[in-house]
Amino acid sequence: MEDHPHRRFNALTGEWVLVSPHRAKRPWQGQIEKSEQEKRPEYDPGCYLCPGNERAGGYLNPKYDSTFVFVNDFSALMEKSPAGSEKDGELFQAESESGICKVICFSPRHDLTIPQMEVDAIRKVVDLWCDEYRQIGAEPFIHYVQIFENKGSMMGCSNPHPHGQIWASSSMPVEPMKEQSRQSDYYNRHGRALLTDYVEAEVKKKSRVVFENEHFVALVPYWAVWPFETMLAPKRRVANLLELTDAEKQSFAAAYRELTIIYDNLFEVSFPYSAGIHQAPTDGKDHPEWHLHMHFYPPLLRSATVKKFMVGYEMLANAQRDITPETSAARLREQSRVHYSQR
Repeated sequence: MEDHPHRRFNALTGEWVLVSPHRAKRPWQGQIEKSEQEKRPEYDPGCYLCPGNERAGGYLNPKYDSTFVFVNDFSALMEKSPAGSEKDGELFQAESESGICKVICFSPRHDLTIPQMEVDAIRKVVDLWCDEYRQIGAEPFIHYVQIFENKGSMMGCSNPHPHGQIWASSSMPVEPMKEQSRQSDYYNRHGRALLTDYVEAEVKKKSRVVFENEHFVALVPYWAVWPFETMLAPKRRVANLLELTDAEKQSFAAAYRELTIIYDNLFEVSFPYSAGIHQAPTDGKDHPEWHLHMHFYPPLLRSATVKKFMVGYEMLANAQRDITPETSAARLREQSRVHYSQR
């Protein structure tokens, strides 16, 4: 099936993806993106995320020297949303949604991204994720904590200062809910976590593994939709960030850095992506079916200036990709682990 159109099943969501390897050879006369090669200063007086600068509404950032977290000045979810629901028959339903939104600055340096940071500095980001998951998840009205990062203007990032976000909600969002359903069903039938079995199988097969360290593995999922989509997961089953050991947190930081260096080196550009952690909900229950993992969804297809568009057939019928996950994994594997800007 490597050389002709076929469908692949996503065991984690229950959806399918169409794989069309021959389409990678088609000529491209579509949109060409601008390559993000700008040189940024270590500190930007006009940046609302830099230390000591003023944010919207007059809030002043402290002169932080490591990580920094604050409640989003333009939160999509509000902690004190009025309770209530609306139902007009079966077809018109609405209900109140409350939550907490925060911004996490990875570094005081305006000019650094994750692949340019040291492992120990990234470890502080991982530690902050753990702290926030613990604190926000302890709120009785919060049932899911979504940690994510948008990197690059191509992915809608409104500020180039290295940062991520947390959107925590009173209900479980759609994508984690799909995974919850599939993982619960698998666990009920097999008594093991779906992703634990999947990760172990991928490590044995090797064809889609990009790299592994002592505790984590980076791979291109069998069912990947985006051209260079990857998943970062611990080898040991942990349901959430709080179950990671000290050594696993360090390995997580190292893997996060290595994977993003590989991305940058692929087209020698600051590689755009949306990435996020999926883990057990914070509903006070045990979740042996959950295996923590981090998704990376980068849009670039052929070069730093040609991106994948999810339009037409993808929006109306079925997700589709042009190169096989095995081909993508091989291209990522061969990349240097030294950032191109340092060569």
